[in-house]
Amino acid sequence: MSNAASVPFSSSSPSPLDTPGSPLAAYGWTDELAEQFAPFAEAGLTPARIVRVDRGQCDAVLVDPENGELCTVRADTRPVADADMINCACTGDWAAVDLAARPMTAVAALLPRSTAIIRKVAGKRSDGQVLAANVDTVLIAASLAAEPDLGRIERFLALAWESGAEPVVVLTKADLVHDAEFIRADVEATAPGVTVLVVSAETGEGVDVLRACIPGTTAFIGQSGVGKSTLTNVLAGADVMAVQQARAVDQKGRHTTTTRELIALPGGGVLIDTPGLREVGLYGGEGVALAFADIAELAESCRFHDCGHASEPGCAVQEALADGTLPERRMESYRKLQRENDWIASRSDARLATARVKKWKALTKSMRAAGGTVKW
Repeated sequence: MSNAASVPFSSSSPSPLDTPGSPLAAYGWTDELAEQFAPFAEAGLTPARIVRVDRGQCDAVLVDPENGELCTVRADTRPVADADMINCACTGDWAAVDLAARPMTAVAALLPRSTAIIRKVAGKRSDGQVLAANVDTVLIAASLAAEPDLGRIERFLALAWESGAEPVVVLTKADLVHDAEFIRADVEATAPGVTVLVVSAETGEGVDVLRACIPGTTAFIGQSGVGKSTLTNVLAGADVMAVQQARAVDQKGRHTTTTRELIALPGGGVLIDTPGLREVGLYGGEGVALAFADIAELAESCRFHDCGHASEPGCAVQEALADGTLPERRMESYRKLQRENDWIASRSDARLATARVKKWKALTKSMRAAGGTVKW
């Protein structure tokens, strides 16, 4: 069904709002979502989950009103387009779809997101870009084919924590190394409170444990070539994502995935495979504090509540650095990400101030045109 008409359900057909009886429950549809969607249902719209977005359109999964079965429709996302790249339609969004729209089915509205993975756009701009929405678990993939970059893992952890989802670190390609458990210990030390798994898509090592860690909606993030798409195929039980052979010289994979795509898993739940992230800019918030919970805990013992952890007397963080409890590398990583957060916050404040000035100018102009008086 590419552009189905809006046909009411018969008494024998299940309503797309019924849970857990609705086929849409396989994609995460819940009673809470059904309650949120009720006003849209009264307006004749249909609930759907966006599984892929590209070029102003998307693929969305919904219940076919003609036969009560799941189907995928192509829909126009321009009615909900947003210039800031955060509130526009994204893979994982729940949408209210107008099947009767012409010339093609259209996304009329988006339901409020429970979580969202947002990064700063590439370059010097401070705008945000949403990567995936309504995610329960974020899998941070890092390949064991090369020594994992702990600083980059910390950056991904901050991104994941900030989304509101639960992060899990997945060390892939375990079949290529003999000291995977030692590497996992190093990664665990940089990821307090986070599950770290060692997995091999080639041998199946750790795959069952990984499956048990991803109920609901899961998103895979990481650099290009770390094996996200290969593991997605293993978890899906089919070749749903294209993959390429690793380079013989260094066993690194090649950039293959070009768009974010949501895939239903045979054991339940859905998985969003994402393209490799070359640049991972943070978009402010509390993610850094959560990713560096050990430093935050140390800071609670500092003599001064506003300690800068530099030269202040009674600084518990500096004491931990001096006795080796806290690695200098980790502290430098923390400071770097904090500086990024501060920069984003300052730019966000500037954008808000500019928006307020524009609003007042527009209001002043309109009132003067109407012959009114502007009061400041």
